[in-house]
Amino acid sequence: MRVVMFGYQTWGHRTLRALLESDHEVVLVVTHPKSDHAYEKIWDDSVADLAAEHGVPVLLRNRPDDEELMSRLKEADPDLIVANNWRTWIPPQIFGLPRRGTLNVHDSLLPAYAGFSPIIWALINGEEEVGVTAHMMNEELDAGDIVVQRAVPVGPSDTAADLFHRTVDLIGPIVAESLDFIASGRTDFTPQDRAKASFFHKRSIEDSRIDWTWPAEDIERLVRAQCDPYPNAFTHYKGERVRVLKASVSRGVYGGTPGRVFIREGDGVVIVAGAEARRGRSHGLLIERVRTEDGTDLPATEYFRKMGDYLTDRP
Repeated sequence: MRVVMFGYQTWGHRTLRALLESDHEVVLVVTHPKSDHAYEKIWDDSVADLAAEHGVPVLLRNRPDDEELMSRLKEADPDLIVANNWRTWIPPQIFGLPRRGTLNVHDSLLPAYAGFSPIIWALINGEEEVGVTAHMMNEELDAGDIVVQRAVPVGPSDTAADLFHRTVDLIGPIVAESLDFIASGRTDFTPQDRAKASFFHKRSIEDSRIDWTWPAEDIERLVRAQCDPYPNAFTHYKGERVRVLKASVSRGVYGGTPGRVFIREGDGVVIVAGAEARRGRSHGLLIERVRTEDGTDLPATEYFRKMGDYLTDRP
């Protein structure tokens, strides 16, 4: 098959690599220019560089909406478009152009967690597994029939970085299997149950701000979801922003006002958490390691030398 690829960052890079290793011909690659967005500078293997290394023509676009792009796509005469981590909507005149349609590869177990940053959102929400789905594209984002889907379990101490590496390793095999299915002429793919669909927005720094009215279990997952190299979960202490690098749920149950720097426990310091904390039925968040604004990493017991102050969401 003649294949055009739309993609960006490491997800797109892995997809293009799988296409180049297949028996199919990659005739054109469309990718985004480099970005200064905090989340788009992470896992940023270059799709454009990989294409150039293999002599594949490359177009750089923020959006697929110009006449030159349409002309180049028609000249490429694709049997199939394969997309992964393309950051904007692909219109019907493009996804419907290839003879066999457009295959989109998305790093969630669709129909859940369509949209952006699915692994981070899934980890925050306590999902037991994450994965990758290859589906045929239609007019609704991440909603087309499923071709191949694979899952990996989420462990109790897994971070978003751990889950990224596990799921990105699924891309090559999933793309290869999907190409075989489509090239064979199969169209008996699995419709998504739209009653189970959810769609999430792109994450920003604001989404890393700790809300101490959340249960400690939820905040602990937020910390793992915002591990390095992602923008860390953060709070404010005495007017200074402090990033939380490592935390766990306290052994003890502590009552009071959410955000209170309360007591030492083991190797950390307990912060009162949860909307119902005043009732004395909630565990706290045991902070174990922090990073200050100047980039210094410290044990929480060294940073919080005095008990009794409060952590706040704003300075």
